[in-house]
Amino acid sequence: MIFSFLNLHSARLLFVFTGIFTFASCAEHTTQITNMNEELNTPAKTDTATFGTGCFWCTEAIFERLNGVIKVISGYGGGNVPNPTYEEVSTGTTGHAECCQIIFDPSKISYDELLEVFWKTHDPTTLNRQGNDVGTQYRSVIFYHSPEQKEKAEHYKTELDTSGAFNKPIVTAIEPYKNFYSAEDYHQKYYEYNGGQMYCRLVIAPKLDKFEKVFKNKLKRSAKTEE
Repeated sequence: MIFSFLNLHSARLLFVFTGIFTFASCAEHTTQITNMNEELNTPAKTDTATFGTGCFWCTEAIFERLNGVIKVISGYGGGNVPNPTYEEVSTGTTGHAECCQIIFDPSKISYDELLEVFWKTHDPTTLNRQGNDVGTQYRSVIFYHSPEQKEKAEHYKTELDTSGAFNKPIVTAIEPYKNFYSAEDYHQKYYEYNGGQMYCRLVIAPKLDKFEKVFKNKLKRSAKTEE
């Protein structure tokens, strides 16, 4: 079944607004997400990666399944407007990209491995677009937190372009991390709490299915159990 861009994009916006009220009724979910200062069972040393692969619902659903990933936060990065709302970012005028901040344990999963997942779970050759989601807010982007992350990102981008891994040149932006604003509560763990929604079933679920097959050996035990 083929859905037009307008229908699917409109459906996503509808889910966002209806999701506000649905999520508001789930007090336990809101409590888990809004308490950003909660104590995590984290190792002594953690690192952070910030990636944009289009819709942050997809990005979050994928990366939170990886063993070694401690927390994934959906939000907005790289723009010029402080504390933007989803509605503002959706206009494509704030400079922000929908992205996820990924806190991980480098003793269990490396930045290189996260980059591998990044490259293989979205199309890095489409400018300001992923599927039917169009706009600068959906750009493919890596916000690096250190010179080492920058070097690795640029290295793999060059290697992939040189090897012809993709039919078209990679347009992924590699930018210094300058800001990140957590998205509204109802966006956090969106797929987990709204898996029955049309966008989740038609867009996110197929991506997850492919991802879990390719990276089966890198999944958390709970994610393997769900298969």
